Amino acid sequence: MFKRLYINNYALIDSAEIELEPGLSIITGETGAGKTILLGALSLLLGARADVRRLAVTGRKIVVEGAFDTGGYDLRPLFDSHDLVWSDDELLLRREISPTGRSRAFVNDSPVTTAILGDIASRLVDIHSQHNNLLISDTRFQLGVLDSIAGNTVLRERYTATYREYVKLRSRVAEMKTRLAASRENEEFIRFRLDHLRKLKPKAGEQSELERMQEILGDSAAISDSLGGAAGLLSESDTSALSRLREARKLLQDVNLGLFASDGGMPDDIMGRLETVAIELKDIAETLSGWTEKVSANPALLDKVEKRLSALYETQRRFKVAGERELIELYADLERQLGAITGDDGELPELEEELRQMAVRLRQQAAELTESRREAAEVFSGLMVRAALPLGMANLKFAVAITPCKYTVEGCDLPVFKCAFNKNQEMQPVSSIASGGEISRLMLCLKSIVASRMQLPTLVFDEVDTGVSGDVAARIGAMMKEIAASRQVIAITHLPQVAVRGDVHFKVYKEDSADATHTRIMRLGEEERVMETARMLAGAVVDDAAIMNARSLLKL
Repeated sequence: MFKRLYINNYALIDSAEIELEPGLSIITGETGAGKTILLGALSLLLGARADVRRLAVTGRKIVVEGAFDTGGYDLRPLFDSHDLVWSDDELLLRREISPTGRSRAFVNDSPVTTAILGDIASRLVDIHSQHNNLLISDTRFQLGVLDSIAGNTVLRERYTATYREYVKLRSRVAEMKTRLAASRENEEFIRFRLDHLRKLKPKAGEQSELERMQEILGDSAAISDSLGGAAGLLSESDTSALSRLREARKLLQDVNLGLFASDGGMPDDIMGRLETVAIELKDIAETLSGWTEKVSANPALLDKVEKRLSALYETQRRFKVAGERELIELYADLERQLGAITGDDGELPELEEELRQMAVRLRQQAAELTESRREAAEVFSGLMVRAALPLGMANLKFAVAITPCKYTVEGCDLPVFKCAFNKNQEMQPVSSIASGGEISRLMLCLKSIVASRMQLPTLVFDEVDTGVSGDVAARIGAMMKEIAASRQVIAITHLPQVAVRGDVHFKVYKEDSADATHTRIMRLGEEERVMETARMLAGAVVDDAAIMNARSLLKL
């Protein structure tokens, strides 16, 4: 149940708080007093788009807060689905709009998205206005009505899940077929390039190594001469470093090195050090000689290296890649492409079979949904005729025609609400035959039927009685009263016949201050209610007759 509505800085409302009660709450007021403003503020809790032009004072934010008693309504699974903490106490919904237009939403003071706020609020409050009368011709709305009558929640959720899986799988199969068709067109070209690369077998680092070998082999004569010359200078000639070292050692052999030891002169291990140097020089000379043999001219090897490099260069040029790395990447990519073609060929039949089985399941579930809706249509038609009887539509004929259509997320049913208001009249679609007043009455009947099945705690009717008067207006009031016996109803009305049925009566009015006009709302006491009803009966001039008539109506 809706317990309290608080509004701050919205349009002409600087601040207002309304304490609501069970049963039927009536809201009245002169045209332009602000009844629509009140409804607009409430719509913000349902996720309506924020508009900074609604700021009463531009420097302050809009705040709309609703307090609800959720006892008896199983909303906990909804909270769990949105990962919100559930509380058995009062539920608070709040919407804030900053002067810059930024919107913030809260559930029990926890920040949420506007969509989540609207999802929760829509399970608590249903607003119906004159503008919603067009919904009676909307296919999705009509299906929703039939499903609520049929109790199709589980069946529809199962079908919707299957339909979405089917659409996803169908898209995957179509995408694979498109990809395979394109791949097959390129398969011959892919195989041609891949065969060439498989024969070439490019390897990482191969090109740089070949280029180094080419450089060495191409300049082998000069390198060999340099290495040989260096080896000769070290060991192979009479004047080599090693020969000179041997002469030095020979000269020092005849010298008693110990004579210099006491003077701190020549160390006595000088001969050992010379021996070490001689061994090192000999090793270097042998290493250089070995390299000389390795780099000696080898025309056959050079030719082989150059042919391999030429093949690598030519392939890179032909395949328009920049270097060895890109060539190897192309090789791997072509292998993947060919593997995908052959792999998809095997996967596609499996997916097509899965799609076929899912289509069978989808048709079965859709057929169940259709059958359930057809049965609900019969029940709903009878309920509508009975509900309309007290509203001055004794000759109403109502039926729901359901024709097949393409599969959608709602099923494969196209409903059309048809009616006739006179005995000799052929039934036609509601939108093409009903007047504004008749549609209002039909929607009121529809809401009264659906409300009990949807278990909505609160229904808000915004001047749905437009276009009616007299006895019909009284009957509309009686119907709202009947609906309010099982749930909370808030009715914005301009008809006294409806207003007097209320358990609580609020009046919306304007109040002028020195520099501004504000919309106010007040709960009427007994005498205030009499005067407001008299005003609704008589207009601007309220006389004794109007007051007496108002008192008489309020005794109903």
